[in-house]
Amino acid sequence: MPSRILSIFGTRPEAIKMAPLVKQLEASSGIESVVCVTGQHQQMLDQVLDLFEIKPHHNLALMTGNQTLNGLAARLIASLDEVLATVQPDRVLVHGDTTTASAAALAAFHRRIPIGHVEAGLRTGNLMQPWPEEMNRRVVDVMSDLMFAPTASSRANLEQETLHGKIIVTGNTVIDALNLTTARIDNDAALCAELDARLPFLDGALPVLLVTGHRRESFGEGFANICAALAELASTNTVQIVYPVHLNPNVRGPVRESLGHARNVHLIDPLDYLSFVRLMQRASIILTDSGGVQEEAPALGKPVLVMRDVTERPEAVAAGTVRLVGTQCDSIVSAVLGLIEDARQRDEFAHRVNPYGDGHASRRIVAALTGRAVEEFASGGSTGGASGAGHPHAADVARVRFAATVH
Repeated sequence: MPSRILSIFGTRPEAIKMAPLVKQLEASSGIESVVCVTGQHQQMLDQVLDLFEIKPHHNLALMTGNQTLNGLAARLIASLDEVLATVQPDRVLVHGDTTTASAAALAAFHRRIPIGHVEAGLRTGNLMQPWPEEMNRRVVDVMSDLMFAPTASSRANLEQETLHGKIIVTGNTVIDALNLTTARIDNDAALCAELDARLPFLDGALPVLLVTGHRRESFGEGFANICAALAELASTNTVQIVYPVHLNPNVRGPVRESLGHARNVHLIDPLDYLSFVRLMQRASIILTDSGGVQEEAPALGKPVLVMRDVTERPEAVAAGTVRLVGTQCDSIVSAVLGLIEDARQRDEFAHRVNPYGDGHASRRIVAALTGRAVEEFASGGSTGGASGAGHPHAADVARVRFAATVH
């Protein structure tokens, strides 16, 4: 009898990273796949579900205007408890570090349902950066009996904490999603032209600085500094800035007030994932505080400047595929101008090794869930610069130490 696996997610980043895994689960003869979305970010979530043709069995649509974390968590636990009672899964899968992930894991733990944590083991060591994500991922790992770590560094973090679950290094499923999406764009000239036509304001003569910024810990002074840096960069007339502005009013308000009339700054609504990947392909430099972009952009060979003081993705810093620049105006401006003025430095980013995956993370996770032997991912065999995110390579995998089984 197939094992019933319930995948629970609620934000757009979770959906992107869980989508290729859900497709693999659906294709497995040993698994009955059930999907529950919480709607933590309903509008942006729906775009991803449509792109990957995922039809949730349960959609809780819990998002409310100006929701608090405590209010959201309370609604999540109560609603998910009803879903768990109805579905009666053999295992729950959650992803990453969102409020949805921590609430879903706690609800499953209270019902003694085994938990698999996709993207386990990321750490900064500082509960306030990023907040509340650092706390969320730690508590999910404590409750999980299967931890799917994307890298060897993530495994090492988990081993240091002496947790009781089994750890499997899989690579990151975001590279699986990116591979699927870039292949779709690159193999369809009409689609590529259509995506480009959605941004007719781009000037082919100026490098594109793609900006994403939405972290809670940057609200207030941090965003004021970021906006000041972007305004100063725009005034140099050496770069055009494209900023898909997050829907959170704590982001949209300050950004539109500061940059709404700035020359060479294009503030646009959040893009669907397909359009965003195409924009990443066209970008010269990416300035971000997003975790996922730190993984995706290096796979496209793009220089990434991270507007944070610490990152839970130190592999990228060590590999030289991202650089931390903080949220101080001067440091952001200096880092961006340095890359604009130095083409050789930009080219170096394109040829560095992407440490986050080979596009087979979802297959490894499904193999583990069905009790088959797994070949673990080992960073070092794939390079950035291609439109895709790397291909299987003998150096990318190491024989697994165990085969996990579904309870």
